[in-house]
Amino acid sequence: MTTATPRLVAPPSRLLALAPPLVRAAHAGDAAALEALSRPFVRSGALRERPRSLYAADAADFLVAEGPDGTLEGCLGLRVHRSETAGDRGPTGVLYNFCVAPHRQGRGVGRLLMRAALARAAAQSLSALFTATTGGGDLFLRCGFTPAGTRPAPTAWVDSLDPRRNSRILVRAL
Repeated sequence: MTTATPRLVAPPSRLLALAPPLVRAAHAGDAAALEALSRPFVRSGALRERPRSLYAADAADFLVAEGPDGTLEGCLGLRVHRSETAGDRGPTGVLYNFCVAPHRQGRGVGRLLMRAALARAAAQSLSALFTATTGGGDLFLRCGFTPAGTRPAPTAWVDSLDPRRNSRILVRAL
């Protein structure tokens, strides 16, 4: 007779909840999920409202964190802006529509998305990344972003910002 110590095994649903999400490029078919994921942040005023058609058209900008069950748990857009003058250091990028589902906040999903965005920016030889935030921007600051003015930022992007939102512009040189 052998006596083995029983191993406690978490139920499959618990294991799925603990599994890290897969970060991947979004596609047009993710538009409805991107819109739904962003909706609570739009309601709170943290994000600007975008129609589903815009998420579909700009899907190539987005990285998404997909949970083991296929639901989107976070997203982050990265738009490339070409150099505006001959003396510029090259193209820059703008991070936008960064959100993580409330039930996944504080579990590293945002950091995974940020790492993937930084890697994508480096692969595209961007000289800097900009973002605008109405919040504290803590994750951006922990990832090397610093406060910046509008002057070094892409003009078209700065012109698109809503001054009533009092967004703070942050930059990270790459």
